[in-house]
Amino acid sequence: MTHTPQQLPADHPPVKSGGVGVLLVNLGTPDAPTTKAVKRYLKQFLSDKRVVEIPAIAWQPILRGIILNTRPKKSAHAYQQVWSEDGSPLAAITKAQAADLQTRLGDGVRVEYAMRYGQPAIDEKLEQMHKDGFERILLAPLYPQYSGATSATVVDAAGDALKAMRWQPTLRFMPPYHDDPTYIDALAADIGKQLDTLDFDPEVLMLSFHGMPQRTLELGDPYHCHCRKTARLLSAKLARDGMRIETAFQSRFGPAKWLGPATDEMLEAEGKAGTKRMAIAAPGFSADCLETLEELAIRGLEQFQEAGGEQLAALSCLNAGAEGMQMLEGLIRRELSGWI
Repeated sequence: MTHTPQQLPADHPPVKSGGVGVLLVNLGTPDAPTTKAVKRYLKQFLSDKRVVEIPAIAWQPILRGIILNTRPKKSAHAYQQVWSEDGSPLAAITKAQAADLQTRLGDGVRVEYAMRYGQPAIDEKLEQMHKDGFERILLAPLYPQYSGATSATVVDAAGDALKAMRWQPTLRFMPPYHDDPTYIDALAADIGKQLDTLDFDPEVLMLSFHGMPQRTLELGDPYHCHCRKTARLLSAKLARDGMRIETAFQSRFGPAKWLGPATDEMLEAEGKAGTKRMAIAAPGFSADCLETLEELAIRGLEQFQEAGGEQLAALSCLNAGAEGMQMLEGLIRRELSGWI
């Protein structure tokens, strides 16, 4: 039996509906490598209660009175070292990932990207996608390892957006993929390829993850465990004769105890211990950014050489390369199951 669609009344307003969308989400970036733009970005980022778990009454005076008056200028200088014609590396790469994924998924799915802090904003993207008729949307945080300070804040932002919408889209959230075989295989293939192209054989490969305060682990955040599992699985795939693999955590901030060992301290220790040749990879980052291009590739090299080391290769993240995009497509298609 065939079903004849009912005709809408002549005065019915046009409504778009039935679409399926994907919204890739990364951490964020300033709009420009300027003190003013960085200050605006840091204010939003460091005011998130999941990022800094200190009561606002104690933290905000420190943030507004000290940090936002000292750190933006220094951070702006760091951003200037890595800014390109396409703008922020993180934003440019995330945009390229969305475009590549759109090609892979075809016209049946709309792919967009947003930043948790800065632009384009999650709420604006969700509102526009729903207005354009995409009633089912998969939010895909590009954080392989789960943390309350990263993955959970994406859910927070999406929830805040839904609160302001009378007609809400149906949302799904891509889970962390720290131990997914497709992720480990993609990392191993990409890092292995980069190691093969070096003009030296590294004595040490350091896997550097973004750090978190030690307190987060004690409170039950699984991030440290996720990083360690990624490192263990990846190390088994990358094992090579004559190359030792170490795991460290970077980007410490403030006086509190952070997850260790610290990347900068390990670089110095390796140099002082006689290590001359190193490679460093950042498997927890889905795209190159300030932390990889400036903190590791520039300052990390300086730290290593000042301690007696000679060669340090900072390897690229998966970015929009073939291995990473194939992995991302597989994860996204799995999470869209039943929708496409």
